[in-house]
Amino acid sequence: MMESMLDHIRVVPLAAESLGVRSMCTYVETPDARILLDAGISLCPNRFGLPPHPQEFRAIADCRRRIAEFAAKCEVVTLSHYHFDHHTPSYEDRLSQWTEATETARQIYEGKLVLIKNPRESINSSQRRRGWLFQVTGGRYARKIEIADSRTFTFNDTRIKFSRPVFHGPEDSALGWVLMTTIECHGEKFMFAPDVQGPISTSTLEIIMNENPAVLLLGGPPTYLAGFKMDERQIKTGFENLQELAGHIPTIVLEHHILRDENWEEKSTGVFYRAFEAEHTIVTAARFLGLPDSFLEAQRKKLFKADPPSKEFEKWVKMSSEAKRLTEPPI
Repeated sequence: MMESMLDHIRVVPLAAESLGVRSMCTYVETPDARILLDAGISLCPNRFGLPPHPQEFRAIADCRRRIAEFAAKCEVVTLSHYHFDHHTPSYEDRLSQWTEATETARQIYEGKLVLIKNPRESINSSQRRRGWLFQVTGGRYARKIEIADSRTFTFNDTRIKFSRPVFHGPEDSALGWVLMTTIECHGEKFMFAPDVQGPISTSTLEIIMNENPAVLLLGGPPTYLAGFKMDERQIKTGFENLQELAGHIPTIVLEHHILRDENWEEKSTGVFYRAFEAEHTIVTAARFLGLPDSFLEAQRKKLFKADPPSKEFEKWVKMSSEAKRLTEPPI
């Protein structure tokens, strides 16, 4: 377990691809503040032509409980962008979100200072709608909502610094923009860089390098989309920039899109070699916690073959999408 490697900043990943779900939700604690980063979580409703396996539903239920437990002791919750694996909506969804109408969002946001990506600027149309919806639903439980873009919030000796909006992957990405967060306490820095996908953008790389954190939690290149929704050259750039980071940052927790590819480690050989040369460390969130990796989405086809679901689950799968969202699967 590495979460205690910093003297003044405790970092605890709560949900992640290596923990069986789509998420980067992380708890950070300093002597001055308790912070929940990107309190969202989801499952891919259809991968390889298959719905989530019962093991994935068990994983998202476990992660939801863990997030609720840590949210209860937080004063601050952040929201880097409005994708549903990075914030929690206020509606019933058992298929991909594992949420109850209003209650799940209330558990996370009630009474908190919620620091959000600006829902009106540097944002695409779908996230603008979701940003508005968050403010009138889950966000209404917050003690206070503050726009966080390019701002720093100080809590005694702790600073929570947000980047300017950076691209969700490549330059001018149709997926819009996200915020990165740096938490600093007594000279130590932890940085949270969700959905930067490598980073693919060189300007995003420069921001991370300038912050120079001791520990970086980073969303890696989406290799599972290469040649399909993502240009191979962009993936290559993401790996080149990730290698650059591996040579400069002592510990990188590599997560998110890259781990949806079962062959992610083989494709990351150059990154691991660069870290080895620099005597640096690259781990998944699970390994950071001292746990075995659980890449459930990437292994979904294998799971259905090795551990066939019950007949009751098969009946549930045949329900309409709307019915599945409103009905807890028999897992």
